[in-house]
Amino acid sequence: MSEKIKLSPDEFRLLSLFQNVTTADARDCLIDEKMERVIFVVNKGQMGIAIGKGGSNIKQLQNVINKKIELVEHSDNPVDFVKNIFNSNLILEIKLTDRPDGSKQALVVVDSKKKGIVVGKDGRNVDKARILAKRYFNITNVLVISPEQLIKSEKM
Repeated sequence: MSEKIKLSPDEFRLLSLFQNVTTADARDCLIDEKMERVIFVVNKGQMGIAIGKGGSNIKQLQNVINKKIELVEHSDNPVDFVKNIFNSNLILEIKLTDRPDGSKQALVVVDSKKKGIVVGKDGRNVDKARILAKRYFNITNVLVISPEQLIKSEKM
């Protein structure tokens, strides 16, 4: 982890509420006002418990807090973590690269026909990936690219 994560009082309250409703262990809560959602990072193996039977836990939480809830399963491996942020079935490959300025970026390679689904409406999935990748692994940029774009970037 890049630095100790600090939660606002509201995020801390929501994290506590999440754990009481779902009985799952969450390690982080992020209120994203721009996209009107709350993102919870749950511990590895806790996703099923967090969601609940037929999504019952998430529905109950969404009704209480009146915001969309999104879950991400934590991983200590940055590639797996970024994959968990997106629909991993659509991802062909994830490459971590060092940029000339010393920062890191994640290249998420997807079929060009599936790019819109992976990016999400108004870029919401990429936005979530950028926030969480920076917060946990100091990855400053996340780009969703097609295999053709990856080949071009490797030739440079």
